[in-house]
Amino acid sequence: MSDTGFHFQRGNIPLLISIPHLGTEIPSDVRTQLTDIAGVVADTDWHLDRLYGFAAAMGASVLGARFSRYVIDLNRPSSGESLYPGQTTTGLCPTETFRGEPLYPDGGAPDSSEVERRLNAYWHPYHAKLRQELDRLKAEFGNVLLWEAHSIASVLPRLFEGKLPDLNIGTNSGSSCDPRVLDAITASLSDQPFTWVANGRFKGGHITRAYGQPEQGVHAVQLEMCQSTYMNETAPFEYRPDLAEKVEPVVEGMVSAALRTLRFAS
Repeated sequence: MSDTGFHFQRGNIPLLISIPHLGTEIPSDVRTQLTDIAGVVADTDWHLDRLYGFAAAMGASVLGARFSRYVIDLNRPSSGESLYPGQTTTGLCPTETFRGEPLYPDGGAPDSSEVERRLNAYWHPYHAKLRQELDRLKAEFGNVLLWEAHSIASVLPRLFEGKLPDLNIGTNSGSSCDPRVLDAITASLSDQPFTWVANGRFKGGHITRAYGQPEQGVHAVQLEMCQSTYMNETAPFEYRPDLAEKVEPVVEGMVSAALRTLRFAS
């Protein structure tokens, strides 16, 4: 499973793009447990491999999940603890969609043995590859940028009020990267049309928080984008090149600014 649970492209610069919610596949043994609504996989971070095509062209390593977050959420702690206590979130093996629709029939949610099976089959291999590539890049370059690529529907009343800013930067309230990295990212946003916030509703998920250790040379940044900036937010969730061509250079500028700052990081 470690060779088939994700897509990986090895790069040659100190940048790893991780896309843990890219996957749309649901294995047949899990699919039979789920309700029909799960088959829509609406909460996918759609098309981010395409949007971040510039990163692969730059020479970045790119790691993306094959399987849907409805199977298991790779950006949650393996313990299942909430990253945002007191706020509505989805868990390690989600039982509801972002809109509150049930993913399992009554009484059909995975038990502890099924959760453990999914951890071993999908969660651990992704994280093992993530750690292996970070260690390789850190050994070669000293400092490495881990960029967590995410996207979400811009309006989800169950999860947050109103409309999200277009670009939501998370650095675990400043602890997952050198402050100069975040400063460079926000400086790159001074002259562009999209709204943004740093460490607002989204401060970074498990991967940002667990792997972002700037004192050890790993600088982690999460970008949660509104899907309205590059795609249609309703099924069948089409990519919109006319929109994407406007936001892609902004995202590339953010990543490039952060990457340039690595050479000054402690």
